[in-house]
Amino acid sequence: MLIYYKLPGFISCVALIIYGILVIALFKMFPITLTLAGISAFIISIGMAVDANVLIFERMREELREGKTLGAAVEAGFSRAWTSIRDSNFSSFIAAGILYWFGNILGASAVKGFALTLFIGVAVSMISAMFISRTLLRFILTTSIGKNHKLYT
Repeated sequence: MLIYYKLPGFISCVALIIYGILVIALFKMFPITLTLAGISAFIISIGMAVDANVLIFERMREELREGKTLGAAVEAGFSRAWTSIRDSNFSSFIAAGILYWFGNILGASAVKGFALTLFIGVAVSMISAMFISRTLLRFILTTSIGKNHKLYT
């Protein structure tokens, strides 16, 4: 992310660190034991958080190519990426719900743990991409670093 997206990549890395802290805090609040299945669900949700940031930054890049100002490109990038992010996360919520239901019926605790961990991770990744990344990017753009910086160079 840092190499390809430069400043937005740095912002996404900070957002992903905050995301990781939030997810681990939620795992501590709820009695979730991270088994191998839970760890794999956590890794999948990290991938979804990265994917959301990539979608946002590519939409921003498209807006900048069309000649929009930096602020307008940021806002348009987030709003245009939202539908893709929402739909992919909603699909993951459905899959996690079905897996949890099957795990509950069959008594497969590993499947239930995977589903619960995936659900929590995807929910927090959506919040992270749409609110934490946006807030950090808006903040950077109001500072002298953001005003004097070409976003992708």
